[in-house]
Amino acid sequence: MNYDGYEALKIEKDGSILTITIDRPDVKNAVNPQIHDEFSRIFYDVDRDPEVSVVVLTGSGEAFSAGGDIDWLVSLDGDLAATSASIENDRRIQNSLLDLEKPIIARVVGPAVGLGCSLALFCDFVYATPDARFADPHVAIGLVAGDGGAVIWPQLIGYARARKYLLTGDPIMGSEAAEIGLITEAVERERIDEVVDAMAQRMAKAATLAVKWTKSSINAGLKVTANAIIDRAAAYENLSMLTQDHRIAVDAFRARSKPEFIGR
Repeated sequence: MNYDGYEALKIEKDGSILTITIDRPDVKNAVNPQIHDEFSRIFYDVDRDPEVSVVVLTGSGEAFSAGGDIDWLVSLDGDLAATSASIENDRRIQNSLLDLEKPIIARVVGPAVGLGCSLALFCDFVYATPDARFADPHVAIGLVAGDGGAVIWPQLIGYARARKYLLTGDPIMGSEAAEIGLITEAVERERIDEVVDAMAQRMAKAATLAVKWTKSSINAGLKVTANAIIDRAAAYENLSMLTQDHRIAVDAFRARSKPEFIGR
């Protein structure tokens, strides 16, 4: 498999372990159209690569991903065709993550926000530093959590806790996320690379078919649930992108002020 077509995602292969790095460190790996498009394709390509048995997903520098790039969100305002295309990519990303039978390990340092958070939580193993910050703040910017949050948070920590975070957009730190089962483990910064590499090596040396088919079996029930949610959440997010409240939130974010929503 040739990964030369990827630029915003840095792809490195070491034996059967493939590392995908979100590579915009100057803006904390915020998701722009190019990253969004590349994520809609990468897991399908990995699935077709016979040389890869394990995937590590991380961000460059001191961030996993700070969420959607604000300039991109501004450019989408009021553009139905552009928002629809964006939402379609979100659906592809979620489905490709659920369909990939090869184990995925997330290495999270710093913020994992919005789509960045969903990308991490859809992984099979999530190792994060205690001060890493997980958040799905869609509602805080007048949007529906349509890129995976409504799917994965309730499955990991239950509906009551998921509502607390999804309906407020409040963040949760890595140490607490590990305690309540949102992620696999909180690991000190100086050890996280060692821990991630050890699990990647373990998975690479495991009985590949047994691992793949066990993951597929685990995901079977999740996919049933996801299929009931993804289209609805995506459609509502598309609608919410066209609301006045979203525009108010984007303008307030750029002005570093608190949005005053009007419910329209």
